[in-house]
Amino acid sequence: MNQRSIRYPRPLVKGDTIGVVAPSSGVGESMHRYLEESTDHMERLDFIIQESPYVRHNDKCVSGPKETRAAELNAFMLDPGINAIIPPWGGQFLMDILPLLDWEALKKSSPKWILGYSDTSTFLFAYTLLTGTASAHGTNFMDLRLSEQDAVTSRWLNVLQTRAGEEITQTSSTHYQSKWNMALPGFNLDTPSHWKQLGAAEGTNELTSFSGRLLGGCMDTITCLIGTPFAPVEDYLHQYCADEGTIWYLESCEMDASDIYRRLWQMRQASWFAGANGFLFGRPDGYSDTDDFTFIDALSSALGDLNVPVLYDVDLGHLPPQMTFVNGALGQVSYEDGQGTLHMTYV
Repeated sequence: MNQRSIRYPRPLVKGDTIGVVAPSSGVGESMHRYLEESTDHMERLDFIIQESPYVRHNDKCVSGPKETRAAELNAFMLDPGINAIIPPWGGQFLMDILPLLDWEALKKSSPKWILGYSDTSTFLFAYTLLTGTASAHGTNFMDLRLSEQDAVTSRWLNVLQTRAGEEITQTSSTHYQSKWNMALPGFNLDTPSHWKQLGAAEGTNELTSFSGRLLGGCMDTITCLIGTPFAPVEDYLHQYCADEGTIWYLESCEMDASDIYRRLWQMRQASWFAGANGFLFGRPDGYSDTDDFTFIDALSSALGDLNVPVLYDVDLGHLPPQMTFVNGALGQVSYEDGQGTLHMTYV
C-alpha cells in the first residue's frame, strides 16, 4: 500500500475572511472587549473577521447547545467565503459536537486552515485523522490582541501562509509567561525558557535531532477520544506516516503528575505511539507533583523504555508563547543547550 498524501489548505493572504466560531466555550460579556481588540488587530493586518452568532455567548462552559455549536462549525468549515477559522479559545466539551459534524462533507470540501489549542485541539486532532487534512495547533484568537507580538507567537501567520511543498522553520523562545493576566494586552514573558531532554545530564550540550510527521494536542481533551470513531490513530499512522514515523507533541492543563502518567499509559496501550521517533511536551500549566511522583517520573515511566528523544518544557500549550505545530506536516526537530528549532515541510 502506498502512503497517502496530506492535504494542505491554500495559504492565507491579505483580504481573506477569517471565521471566529466557538465550538467549545464562548466569550462572556466581561470578555467582549478583548475579543474586539483581537478583531481590531486582525483587521489592521487586512483580514476580514466574521463571527458566528454564538461566539459572544457562554453558559455552562459552552457557547450554546451542542447542536448549535456543531451547526455553526459545519457552516463555517463548508463556507467557501471563509478562508480560515480561529476559535476565540478552547474550553471543556468540544467532544460533544464530533458525532454531529458532517464528516463526509468535510472530507470532500476544499481544506481550510483551522488554528487553536486547548480544547480546540480535540477538533484539530479528529479533523486531521479523519480527513487527512493538515491543521494548525497554535495561538487562539483571544491571544492576538497585541499589534506587535513576540517572535514566537507571531509566526502563526507565516505558518498559515506557507504553501504545499514549501518549508518553514521556527525557533524556541527566550522567555515564557508563568502566569495569566488577561488585563495585559499581551503576554508577560517573565521567565527564561529552557527546553530539556529526558535522561540528559544537567548542562549536556550534545545536539539531538529527529524527524517524523507531527501529531498531537492537549492531553486533557484528545485522550477522551480513545476508543471512539473520532480517533482512528492506528489507521492514520498506517496510511499517512508509515514511511517517516511520527513526532508526538503534547501539552497539559490542570493535570498532576499521576494524571499525566495515566493518560500517556492509556495512549501507549491504544497503540498511538507505534512508530514514534520522538516526543515534545509543553510546559504543564496548573500542574502539581503527586506526593514524590514528579512530571519527570511520569514521562520516564510512560516513555523511558522507547529509546527515542523526549523533550519537555517546549514552547507549546497553555504557558505562552508557543510555536505553531501543523498536524500532518513532516517535522524536523533540533535541540542543543536548552534551545530548539522546529522545521516543517508541507509534503
